Amino acid sequence: MYRLIKEKHISPQDFEIPRDKKLNPHNKWVILAELIPWQKFEAEYAANFEEKMGAPAKSFRIALGSLIIQEISGYTDRQVIENIEENPYLQYFLGQEIYEDKAPFEASMLVHFRRRINRKMIEKINKEIVKKALEEKEKEENLNQENKEEEKKIKNKGQLMSDASCTPSDISYPTDLELLNKGRKKTEIIIDILYKPLKGKLEKKPRTDRKKARKIYLEIAKKKKVSVKKRKKAIKKQLKYIERNLGYIEDLIEKGSSLTLLTKKEYRDLLVIKEIWRQQSEMYEENKQSIADRIVSINQPHIRPIVRGKAGTSVEFGAKILVSYVDGYVFLDYLSWDNFNESKHLQFQIERYKKDFGYYPESVHVDKIYRTRENRKYCQERGIRMSGPKLGRPRKNISNEDKKQAQKDEKIRNRIEGKFGQGKRRYGLNLIMAKLKETSETKIAMSFLVMNLMTLLLRVKRGLFWLFLTKQLIWDFIHKNKL
Repeated sequence: MYRLIKEKHISPQDFEIPRDKKLNPHNKWVILAELIPWQKFEAEYAANFEEKMGAPAKSFRIALGSLIIQEISGYTDRQVIENIEENPYLQYFLGQEIYEDKAPFEASMLVHFRRRINRKMIEKINKEIVKKALEEKEKEENLNQENKEEEKKIKNKGQLMSDASCTPSDISYPTDLELLNKGRKKTEIIIDILYKPLKGKLEKKPRTDRKKARKIYLEIAKKKKVSVKKRKKAIKKQLKYIERNLGYIEDLIEKGSSLTLLTKKEYRDLLVIKEIWRQQSEMYEENKQSIADRIVSINQPHIRPIVRGKAGTSVEFGAKILVSYVDGYVFLDYLSWDNFNESKHLQFQIERYKKDFGYYPESVHVDKIYRTRENRKYCQERGIRMSGPKLGRPRKNISNEDKKQAQKDEKIRNRIEGKFGQGKRRYGLNLIMAKLKETSETKIAMSFLVMNLMTLLLRVKRGLFWLFLTKQLIWDFIHKNKL
């Protein structure tokens, strides 16, 4: 049943807010504010600024807190500011003492925050939060003195899972012809800028044939299927156009123009285009399909092709990351814009585990690429069991116990795959929208920090629920028995 209600217009002035209303202590932002050691990293963040020069900067809590809000909500920079302006819980999370119906800073400040709080600092914060959480977990277990003495004798403890993945960046799928066409157009713009102060002094402007070059490019780009011969011919022509344009730029500088007329971005693009022309020329002349440090984007020259060999996406363009998983928490152990063999970093991950927790893991759960002779020998010497079958010819007779252990190991290893899925579906690791190398690395590291915070938040809320339930059961028992 539904009863029609005559709505009464309420103006903002008539809307009442209870004066005695307080923030809910069980709200996720209130709990998260208590889990993060803000003050511990304040001095390290302050090192980015001069002590006496410049306007007062925003605090570390505001900087890190706003990035965490963005990562959890998935909003753009402008949407984050709007939400902070409207939500008192978010303002409390950022350390404000009084609610204000205005934005604490401009949306453009988030870019500066991502630069100042780099990947290494985020990794330190991540480790500090997890370390504190694990220490609290040990305290709650209330181990007696005998168990503690036995635990000290244990050489290995816990499980370590490791795997690698790629975090694709926001670029269009690159082709050699398209990359050269974009480079050619940018050199034409640079020629226009450098020629402007020399107009009237030179007999004529350098001839770039931009319309003809564009027509040649479109003849190939618009076709669905093009022969290798025609594509190579078009690439050769674009290379010639760029070579001629780069020559014109050098001539204009010699005749009195200056590179100071270019913006920082235009000058950087010019250097990138020169390197692209060198790489593409070498690949064309030597008939090669790849080259070291291959540039695939003019705007983001740090991005490299990462060959993954997976169905549908054999090549991805972005950073390759190496991640470890311990007791529900994930750590970004290694990040590189170049491809690498993750098996060579397993020993480093195990040693880091020992450094962080004080002992080696009892077992390591990895996929086939990690199970090299060197890694197996290293684990065996330290009493670490590595998941998966032994090297060599597969055994014919496998016991039921070994089969069950293999299935159990595979289930355990799937946990880190689940974390990759969570990061890519929920926290934007499937497409990194940041454009700079530093800000992209900050964005990736922030995703893992927030995943750990949400795991910790879930465990805290679960603990609060069981505490409430226990208190309720005790109260019901007392009331029932009239104690």
